[in-house]
Amino acid sequence: MYLWLQVDLRLIYHGAGIIMNFPFFYKGWAFFRGFLLYPGGPIEYSAAFLSQLFYYSWLGALVVTAEAWGICACLGYLLKVANWSRFQWVRFIGPLLLLITFARYTYFFPTTLALTTALVFVCLYLRIGFPQGGVPIVLFGIAGYSRLVVFLALSIILYYVAGGAFLFFAVLCAIFELLLKRRWHVGLLYLLSAVMIPYVVGVLVFSVSIINAFSELLPISWKIMHYETRSKGVAFVYALYLLPVLAVIVSAIGRRITERVRSKMSTNQAEEQPANRSNVSLDAPSRDEIIPNTKLINLRWFIESAILFVVACAVAFYAHDDRKKAQFEVDYYACHRMWPQVLDAAQRATPNHFVVHAVSRALYHMGRLGDEMFCWPQHPHCLFFGADMRYRWTYWQNFDVHIDIGLLNVAENALTECLEGIGDHPLILQRLALINMVKGNIDTARVYLGTLSKTLFHADWARDYLARLQSDPNLSTDGRIQYLRSVSLEKDIPTISIPEENVLTWLLEKNGQNRMAFEYLMALHLLSKHLGKFVSNIDHLKDFSYLELPRYYEEATLVYVAGTGKRVYLRGYRTNPSLRQEFEDFSRILHSYDGDKQAAYSEVVSKYRDTYFFYYIYAFSGAVK
Repeated sequence: MYLWLQVDLRLIYHGAGIIMNFPFFYKGWAFFRGFLLYPGGPIEYSAAFLSQLFYYSWLGALVVTAEAWGICACLGYLLKVANWSRFQWVRFIGPLLLLITFARYTYFFPTTLALTTALVFVCLYLRIGFPQGGVPIVLFGIAGYSRLVVFLALSIILYYVAGGAFLFFAVLCAIFELLLKRRWHVGLLYLLSAVMIPYVVGVLVFSVSIINAFSELLPISWKIMHYETRSKGVAFVYALYLLPVLAVIVSAIGRRITERVRSKMSTNQAEEQPANRSNVSLDAPSRDEIIPNTKLINLRWFIESAILFVVACAVAFYAHDDRKKAQFEVDYYACHRMWPQVLDAAQRATPNHFVVHAVSRALYHMGRLGDEMFCWPQHPHCLFFGADMRYRWTYWQNFDVHIDIGLLNVAENALTECLEGIGDHPLILQRLALINMVKGNIDTARVYLGTLSKTLFHADWARDYLARLQSDPNLSTDGRIQYLRSVSLEKDIPTISIPEENVLTWLLEKNGQNRMAFEYLMALHLLSKHLGKFVSNIDHLKDFSYLELPRYYEEATLVYVAGTGKRVYLRGYRTNPSLRQEFEDFSRILHSYDGDKQAAYSEVVSKYRDTYFFYYIYAFSGAVK
């Protein structure tokens, strides 16, 4: 329930342009065959398939819960074999560490799945090589051969299936042999195999690089450590890998200490002769003696369960990154055009530039940009991220607004960059297919649609468009395609440091009914405080059938008139007397402090922070929603 409703694993599937290593998955033999060509491929294929189930949060929660149960069960068995049953609670640490990795919105599922597989193989080795209550398999009359054959067979299979996670298996088996079974020659041989098997099988047989041969699917892999966005939170995966190793080592040391203590105690007891043997009762314990012991066991179980529950709740509460979730939600809802949910999530998110960008887009699509934009934090560079070189890598956050407004070439460039950095994310392929259908590149669109048709959850959308292209290549009945063609700017423009004002003007020259271009141009003038340019466009309001003058347009007009003394013709729109009164009160407060805006700040911020007057003076805005 926690993973389903609180963490919401569909957000990790979405990625928000932050998770760069989420795998893609296609149906068919061709895709599967590629994973058979190198060690670790089968686990990567399995992880890619299971990760797609995160698309539905509840289904992804079942997958992660099953993995957590597997880790817990394997750790419990290892502790049992190590005779550390009194500390069975240690097995719950593994699932809690796994929970933390997801609660912090990081993606290490292939690495943790490889670990789970390696733990299963360790348990198989201990079960087959050392059957409890039975006799080990004997080959050639020597029992030691059985252990070696079992280990080598499991090692080769595991290395091919899980790649570098085999090293974890080999080390753990070696620890069991060295510290618990005290078979030094066997343990050292296992450690040697940790070097030989990856080199022989990985480098010589499969011709992979020596780095990949030893590190594939391990948390120390360059595929994780080389990228800052992928390595965040990897410390919890390190802890998950170290936990079984440390547990077995500590249990072995504890077992040896216990054996020595018991040996001394038995020696002391043997030297002491009982004074009166007749006082020793050989009778079975009475019913009255058994009942208190049973109650004590039940009480202990209850206390331990309560402590575990409290610890799990504490970990779930403190590990969850609420702000990061809110940012993921903002991006998820924006990409799925769920505008009210964007604003709801933005109230919980840190108001960074990406959130401000999504809020402005949501307000436009809800018809509220001119009335509410300064109720939220604003910044001049947040409409496109295009005018400032600091935001040249914000491709993911930009492509949808570029599509909506008609900058298809810019959006296509951003999507191509995302394709290189993130991979074949279905959302990226979907947008690229849409752009090429709008531009009339039908053959290219069919390539993207054909790829999407092999995915698990976007195949229906792709097959529908493939069928429509077959019957109507021009897609003449598709309203969105036809609209985007009508507003699309064909002129080539820079994809970095976009001249925003010029581009918006060109879009309006291409199609004077491009309402988004108009409202974004007006918003840009407000944010940049270019009120002369703003009032020069007031005449176009009637062209877009505005029923009344938006709030911030009127407030900006009041500021312009007060600053220049010029009159502005509002083409018949009625003004709001209360806004004029607020502007006069705002001006009065500033004048009472002799124009010292810093001295007046504390008084005006509480009353007028969500007004354009406040933004014009202080260059930031945003009432607490």
